[in-house]
Amino acid sequence: MFAETVRYALYVLLLWIVASLVKSVFIPSPLANIRGPPSTGSWLWGHFKQLFDRQSWQFQHELYNKYGQIVTADGLFGRKLLFVFDPLALHHVLLKDQHIYEETEQLIQMDLQLFGPGLLSVLGDTHRKQRKMLNPVFSIKHMRQMLPIFYQVTDRLRQALNDRVVNGPQAVDMMSWMTRIALELIGEGGLGYSFDPLTTDSANPWGEAMKNLMPSVMPLMPFRIILPFLCKYTSPRLRRWAVGRIPWAPLQKVRGIIDTMDEMSHTIYNAKMSALRKGEEATVQQIGAGNDVMSKLLQANMMASEEDKLPDDQLIAQITTIVFAAMDTTSGVLAHILHMLSEHQEVQERLRQEITEARRENDGEDLSYEQLSELSLLDAVCRETLRMYPPLVFLTRTAVEAAVLPLSTPIEGRDGTLMHEVLVPRGTSVVISILASNRNRALWGPDVDEWKPERWAKLPDAVVDAHIPGVYSHLLTFLGGSRACIGFKFSEMEMKVVLMMLLSNFKLSIPDNLGAPICWNFAGVQWPSVGRTSSTSELPLKLELLEKRL
Repeated sequence: MFAETVRYALYVLLLWIVASLVKSVFIPSPLANIRGPPSTGSWLWGHFKQLFDRQSWQFQHELYNKYGQIVTADGLFGRKLLFVFDPLALHHVLLKDQHIYEETEQLIQMDLQLFGPGLLSVLGDTHRKQRKMLNPVFSIKHMRQMLPIFYQVTDRLRQALNDRVVNGPQAVDMMSWMTRIALELIGEGGLGYSFDPLTTDSANPWGEAMKNLMPSVMPLMPFRIILPFLCKYTSPRLRRWAVGRIPWAPLQKVRGIIDTMDEMSHTIYNAKMSALRKGEEATVQQIGAGNDVMSKLLQANMMASEEDKLPDDQLIAQITTIVFAAMDTTSGVLAHILHMLSEHQEVQERLRQEITEARRENDGEDLSYEQLSELSLLDAVCRETLRMYPPLVFLTRTAVEAAVLPLSTPIEGRDGTLMHEVLVPRGTSVVISILASNRNRALWGPDVDEWKPERWAKLPDAVVDAHIPGVYSHLLTFLGGSRACIGFKFSEMEMKVVLMMLLSNFKLSIPDNLGAPICWNFAGVQWPSVGRTSSTSELPLKLELLEKRL
């Protein structure tokens, strides 16, 4: 039965590939007049290898700066990719016509297999219902309640780093530490669960599974294209039976990680529900005293009407969804900020002075949410790093029906005509170019590729007038529309608390004996290495204990 099902799915896939070949050869694409890089000559790969190479930055820089704010490139199997960073076109993709531009079926199915039916994995009414339930627990009001948790966790990080440099400056892998602190902050603040004591190097199988998820999934990515076919023509039970019998180490590793995450989710969910049923006294005895995101979500769900309630499987799926969405992205941005501050010592010193003065005026006590928000240089450093180095460089949507994208700035077609709008055929892969929008030279000016926090004191009028449809500070880093990052305030608060603690206690700089420069590599989420060829994710920075801890 399984062999017949797989054979049928492969036949369907083969027909789709043949149809794609015929279409690309004999039917001119309506996007053919839009400029883009020269063809590679490969119908199979197109520009895929250049786009997804770990050092694809130069290719992307040319893609976004040579051809205008709407660009085409060749995808797999002769399919055209439409890269969009024109502000008006983005407004239509993310807001006005967002019902037309949906998440790709490949991504939805992959997220569904990894995390279950959580916020990343569902569409339409189910997504709207989940978002409605989750919005209040990520509100600023709730962030204020969670701030003490963040201070407690970051103080443990201070102790751990202090122990490593108490006898003198040391090179410390800050990428590893930022991953650990981001995981623990989302663990305690998001789930009311501790993954990592930080002060000791004890392994937690659930924490290790979350840290290893994306690196382990990467070898499977080329096969993501067949997921929609397999999910449509086979049952979950049959797929699980088959996966368990395929002797391929990368697949079995991901299977083990998914099983571990599933066990974690059920354990946390059952513990939370048990405490809630026992009443408030049992809830406040948990980590975070019931102020974590998951506890608040479950409380809200229990009080919701039957129409609005989420079923158990969707609640359980939010657990791994929340951890995945928060960990790699926040840790990567924090590591990028530390790298920039290590290279810009004058900014690091000014930021330290700002933090020192704020704490002195607050009698040495931890700052409130409002006081944190008033630190202008800290805010500018976070915003500038999020502009320059968004964790996700681009995301793809699929046009579920034909549409027209109007442009704020006309583009010149390959035939020399001036185009004020673009016809987007049904099924087109529309790439939301986050990095290109954040570094749009027409808006931000000629110094767009320079890290300059001071630019946030007075933004160019072109940036303000463009009305970028992002939820955060004229940027697309956290996207916009109904699928914008729901936890961006949570992430912003994490970063500010961690930075305040680090700069109050330590000085960071680039070690003298690295042997090669620190490079950031393109992937699902960017990662640092020493040199361009190393496969080790690390950010070694010289850490020096300040004479007086603030």
